[in-house]
Amino acid sequence: MLVELRAENYAVIDHAIAVFGPGLNLLTGETGAGKSILVDALALLMGGKSSTEIVRHGADKAVVACVFEATPAADAILEENGIDSEGNEIILRREILSTGKGRVFVNNQPATVAVLRQLAPELALVHAQSETLSSFDQTQQRILLDRFAGISTDAVAEVYQNWHAAKNKLDDLLTGEQDRLRMVDLWSFQKKEIESAHLSAGEDERLETEKRMLANAEKLYAAAMNAFDQLYEGGASAEAALRAAGRNLEELTRFDGRFSEAAQQIESARATVGDVSATLRDYAEGINASPERLAEIEDRLALLDRLKRKYGKTVADVIALGEEVTQKLTEVEDRDEILKALHKSLDEAAKAYRAVAASVTGERKAAAAKLSKLAETQINSLAMKVKFEISVLSNEDESTWTSQGWDCVEYRIATNVGEPLKALHEIASGGEMSRVMLALKVAVEEASAKTRKKLPTPRTLVFDEIDIGIGGRAADAVGQKLKALGRAQQVLCVTHLPQIAAFADQHFVVEKREDHGRTKMHVRLLDDRARTHEVARMLSGAKVTETSLQHAAQMIATSR
Repeated sequence: MLVELRAENYAVIDHAIAVFGPGLNLLTGETGAGKSILVDALALLMGGKSSTEIVRHGADKAVVACVFEATPAADAILEENGIDSEGNEIILRREILSTGKGRVFVNNQPATVAVLRQLAPELALVHAQSETLSSFDQTQQRILLDRFAGISTDAVAEVYQNWHAAKNKLDDLLTGEQDRLRMVDLWSFQKKEIESAHLSAGEDERLETEKRMLANAEKLYAAAMNAFDQLYEGGASAEAALRAAGRNLEELTRFDGRFSEAAQQIESARATVGDVSATLRDYAEGINASPERLAEIEDRLALLDRLKRKYGKTVADVIALGEEVTQKLTEVEDRDEILKALHKSLDEAAKAYRAVAASVTGERKAAAAKLSKLAETQINSLAMKVKFEISVLSNEDESTWTSQGWDCVEYRIATNVGEPLKALHEIASGGEMSRVMLALKVAVEEASAKTRKKLPTPRTLVFDEIDIGIGGRAADAVGQKLKALGRAQQVLCVTHLPQIAAFADQHFVVEKREDHGRTKMHVRLLDDRARTHEVARMLSGAKVTETSLQHAAQMIATSR
């Protein structure tokens, strides 16, 4: 749900904030007040194209920002792009400088317009005059049909991934076959050289330690024995001094018990000195100053260094490379068997994909027939007279396979009697497209409510100029449909018609004022009294009469 929208120095807006709620949020106001500007600002935050023309005259930059409630899918997109989440909210901000440059921030972290476009399908679908057709592409058309039918593509995605992985593995083997054959001699030499070394992980570190000991054997022996003499063996050793001190303390203890603990401490120190001395003596006796062993270690370390320079930073890396080339040689030797197994695996994966994709196609075609009839009825109730159908074309060629199936879903419409059905973007105008979208959404939501399908919560829907060319009963029908759609998801709509405004859950008025010689736009949330007055203004024009107030109050009461 869209929680808040802000704009600063954007077109005629110096500073505007709108806090939206659930259900149907309507924007009204005089023609030219700037209602559609807010919709354009939101479209910009969904990754729309920017221009220096939107920067308010005299300002260095325009800033638009919004806050959406977070969704698991949106959080996953943030994680993929290395952007930290902000709890239950997603904060988008975009700055357009007067120089033409711009900056994007998501959760107050630098981002790109591409990230905004990735997030847009999870947050809002903006049906602005300039955005409607481009937003509702064939991918979105398929998603809406799947939502209507309650079709999950998880099974298709799973078998597609299995097929794609099997295909890539086979392609890699076939593509790299010549390179592999040229590399056989090198791999054989590498394998032989590494295996003949009989390596063990970490042996270079152990040998370096032993080498240091052998190279400094005399120094080590002398240091160990000198320490042994000083601690234990010599006439002036620490042990002799502690033994003498201990005898004196024992004598003191005979006359004064306070020295009993001190005598025990001295005895403990003697034991520690004895243990250390024994360790030093054993260490010295174990030192082997063998020139032959030192030469042997140096030769081995030289071999290890040469292998590490060629095959890896550590002995473990060299061992790993040896195992890798051994596997490659095995694959070359067993090529025919491996190819046979890969072909079999690919055939099985393709067969599984075809079965699941065909099943999804069947579901989509059945759902398309139902939704076509429902949508046509809904569209024609909105002051239009059209023919409408949903085409589901399946292409079983492997080049068309995707994780969503192999279907191309296209919505077609004929807005005039006798005209052929054509794709939406070839026929419908902006206002017609908004009404078509409204009818489609209502048809889907009503069908979902009847069948009680547990479908994912849809994103915020934004409609601009949905009431172009309609009035009377058709306008009332649009208002009812918007209200019905608002029960299932958040709807934001710009309207000029009081029949539609009467259905608002939250009603905002957009006003233009002159302040110190500059035009400023203001967005205001209306209470019940102000809302009645605004609907009355829309009914009667500039002069609000008592009759129009009563009529407005009646319309609002009826809409509830």
